[in-house]
Amino acid sequence: MDAQTPLFPSAYDVKAPAGAEGWESIYPYYVLFRPEKRAEEDGKFWFCNSQHWPTPFRPFDTIMVDFATKGLGQYNTRHLLVPPANGVDYRILNGYVYFSPIGVAPEDIEARIPQFLDRAGHYYMNWDSLLANWKTKVMATIGELDAIEFEELPEVVDVDWVKEGKGLDNTYDLFNRYDDAIRLCYKIWQYHFEFLNLGYAAYLDFFGFMKGEFPQIPDQAIAKMVQGVDSELFRPDDELKKLAKLAVEKGLSPVFESDHVDVILADLATKPGGKEWLAAWDEAKDPWFNFTSGNGFYSTDKYWIDHLDIPMTYLKDYIKRVEAGDEIMRPTERLLAERDRITAEYREMMDEEAQAVFDQKLGLSRTVFPYVEDHNFYIEHWALGVFWRKMRQLSKLLMDQGLWETEDGMFFLSRNEVRDVLWDYSAAWAIGTTLQGTTHWPEEIRRRRAIVEALASESPQPALNNPPEVITEPFTIMLWGITSDSIKRWAGEGSTDGALHGMAGSPGVVEGVARVLRSPDQLGELKKGEILVTPVTAPSWAPVFGKIGAAVTDIGGMMSHAAIVCREYGLPAVTGTGNASSKIKTGMRVRVDGNAGTVTILE
Repeated sequence: MDAQTPLFPSAYDVKAPAGAEGWESIYPYYVLFRPEKRAEEDGKFWFCNSQHWPTPFRPFDTIMVDFATKGLGQYNTRHLLVPPANGVDYRILNGYVYFSPIGVAPEDIEARIPQFLDRAGHYYMNWDSLLANWKTKVMATIGELDAIEFEELPEVVDVDWVKEGKGLDNTYDLFNRYDDAIRLCYKIWQYHFEFLNLGYAAYLDFFGFMKGEFPQIPDQAIAKMVQGVDSELFRPDDELKKLAKLAVEKGLSPVFESDHVDVILADLATKPGGKEWLAAWDEAKDPWFNFTSGNGFYSTDKYWIDHLDIPMTYLKDYIKRVEAGDEIMRPTERLLAERDRITAEYREMMDEEAQAVFDQKLGLSRTVFPYVEDHNFYIEHWALGVFWRKMRQLSKLLMDQGLWETEDGMFFLSRNEVRDVLWDYSAAWAIGTTLQGTTHWPEEIRRRRAIVEALASESPQPALNNPPEVITEPFTIMLWGITSDSIKRWAGEGSTDGALHGMAGSPGVVEGVARVLRSPDQLGELKKGEILVTPVTAPSWAPVFGKIGAAVTDIGGMMSHAAIVCREYGLPAVTGTGNASSKIKTGMRVRVDGNAGTVTILE
């Protein structure tokens, strides 16, 4: 490829959308493409990580990409010494995040192998006990977060504090609680990656072994050998299904016709069998409703436990389907039978020595792979849900002091600016004067809000600069679905057969009417049997997978959430199409071929 004619534009040549001029001022300096580093930055290939961050950041929300990317990097580079891969560099451009994987210099790979085998091997050999310890650590951190409360500063310090000689005022706790919340969020992100890369690494090792034994084996056949995962990430959805069946069994279905959650719950308390159902509802709420309709990475995400109308909407749909005689549970037994059949067929074709290696690598993959999905519930959903709840509490408290006009105002400040605001509030309280920020922040937040809205008005560039001749980095391929072929599609090199091409994420062929969704708020629009077409799915979309015919995404590989969940539900999926959500319109009839990785518009 001619290095003088990049396939994608340079970050330095991409213009801001109208109304977003000066957007750089709302983000930290270290996430920006800096002009003095252009030669270095233009020498890297960057791709837009719209799988995890599909919309522009509010300034405070960059905390998640900061902590996540640093956590990913430290485990590859400093903890485990993954032989071929260090971390992933990141920048923000026009509000969207761009990633650039950092490989290990070829001459340094061999020296890292024994260290990786020692460190990773210890985890693999002690997986169950270390994972149990991980869960204990995570639950303790969630408990610490949950205990944090932000309270308005009192008119005077409590007299008992004075007489006890405490020597401190209420601002001391205010600062500590904010710092503790940020510290615990940082801590939870480090725990997030303690096992994650090991889960991927074990699968990739098994994947590489199978490709070596059978070069023509479909990627899906390998993935099927670890399917049928009994993941805790499915529990929120499974709990709703059990509640739906219980409602039908107790003859409570008519109660759910109301549009108001409070009315439904109050009415249930008066019906025979209603108290039993409510007890089951309360048991499901803690902890399984600590579940977001997004992915947990944005302050705008809505959590079931705070918005009970979300799970209630899914529940009412399940009740109707149970009454109609539909099978709403995942076809786990069928998937396990298919898994065992494929496993036996390929194993039979190996010699005895290869079978021994196969058994060991497959066994490890099946042991560690559930974490790839399970961690989402404990980190992105539960822990981050508590964090965002505490930050919303603080934002409202500061709004009440006149620092901004809406309850979400704080999220248009960076996390370090929030600490300055806390000082402003604390100093004014202590001195007995007015806050400086009441004449600064309302107007500045209006300016920043307008910038973020303008940034969201345009889709991001899918990539920047020239890609490598061949994409070989396994995490990039498996998780994001970025291959040499997908990059060509991003660049507008269309197929000759008229179909949209992506990764064959989950097998099967289905024809149906497309429903294009760009937000979890639109999930209620989905009708039974429709083809879900979206830039990216989130784990919380599980309740709709039981009613759709297939899924198509713009980004994502074999290990993306959409591919994994579709395999668990036995649905066809084509991921990493690049632009299906733009090319396909709601109402079009399409054919999804999850075997070939193609989507064809029929009419």
